[in-house]
Amino acid sequence: MATTLDTAPGTTGRPAGAGSGPGEPCILLKLGEVVLKGKNRQLFERRLQNNIRAALRGLGDAVIWNRSGVIVVRLPGADEATQAEAAKRVGDVMGIVWVHRAWRVEKNPEAVVDASVRLLSGRTGSFAVKARRRDKRFPMNSSEISVLVGSAVQEAYGLPVNLKHPDNTVHIEVDQREVFVFTDGTLGQGGLPVGMSGRALVLMSGGIDSPVAAHRMMRRGLRVDFLHFSGMPFTGPESIYKAYGLVRELDRFQGGSRLFVVPFGKAQQQLKASGADRLQVVAQRRLMLKTGEALAHRLGAAALVTGDSLGQVSSQTLANLTALDDAVDLPILRPLVGFDKTEIMSEARRIRTLHISELPDEDCCTLLTPRQVETRAKIDDLRQIERRLDAEELAERLADTIQEHRPAAYAEKEPARA
Repeated sequence: MATTLDTAPGTTGRPAGAGSGPGEPCILLKLGEVVLKGKNRQLFERRLQNNIRAALRGLGDAVIWNRSGVIVVRLPGADEATQAEAAKRVGDVMGIVWVHRAWRVEKNPEAVVDASVRLLSGRTGSFAVKARRRDKRFPMNSSEISVLVGSAVQEAYGLPVNLKHPDNTVHIEVDQREVFVFTDGTLGQGGLPVGMSGRALVLMSGGIDSPVAAHRMMRRGLRVDFLHFSGMPFTGPESIYKAYGLVRELDRFQGGSRLFVVPFGKAQQQLKASGADRLQVVAQRRLMLKTGEALAHRLGAAALVTGDSLGQVSSQTLANLTALDDAVDLPILRPLVGFDKTEIMSEARRIRTLHISELPDEDCCTLLTPRQVETRAKIDDLRQIERRLDAEELAERLADTIQEHRPAAYAEKEPARA
């Protein structure tokens, strides 16, 4: 997809490709902390454009360009359904704060009024007009634009004005090269573009917490891969199906996601045979981390990510988390460590993973669980257990058994045309 600016500097005529509407449909993407990156801002914006282009793959040849704090996206010739799908997809791209479907109109007052009036067609309730004039050469200032458009809307529909709490808001932005007219948009994900902070490996359990942890780290610019431990051959494949569904849902936020699956049941049996007893849960989590570290080195990932929340379950006490940190050299990122379950569930609902996480399955963590879990694991005791079965070698062997899957959020297809 080409990234081009299809209006020459200084042009003020009707935008190329405008159809029967009041102008040319486009999508305005408002940026957040990306604009605060100083000398590195161009690197962040370039990565963000690449991520947007990847999210729109299969919807047509997108035209993308930057202006101050905003990225503009056009899909020339796309029909309404495709435009709506594009707006939904870019709303999941990390680094974008607001998504507005807008009209790009002629740079004159008459075109601005026409587009504004047509945007509010069929609307009820009060309204307000908010104009912003970046190009001081435009013949009207911001207040004059707002008064002109407001009067036209009142004359057309008789809607009352409410400047403090309007039901509908018309936004008008007069840029150096074009004018954009739009109503209220939808919130984006915020954060940083995926890929700007490196790569990490998420230990994906299939529960509620780890998908939310993955989303949090993607939002901080990490590209993540996923590692799931199944109880096979002693459990069915249900947990793998869940993990696949969760990664496919999370793929909306980054694209190109990879899910690695390890059959972990026999390793759990070995831990039990080595006398883990009350340390079984912590010991097997240490082995998972060691296996994750072995895979991370192969993938070039610089950190591991878990969904641990301090004190949420008996294996996540401060002492046990300290014992887990001791298992590997890579940093373990725990973005949910201070969250309670209600907060995590609310976030899971928002990112649309909760309904998948709540599906029943036979998780590997339910295998061989002792009646009582040690809440103050001692590192020396865990190391002694690991020496009995050569945990480092076992982790490498487990990494060799990994199966790779690529759950994709969107299947590519030919775009519909208007």
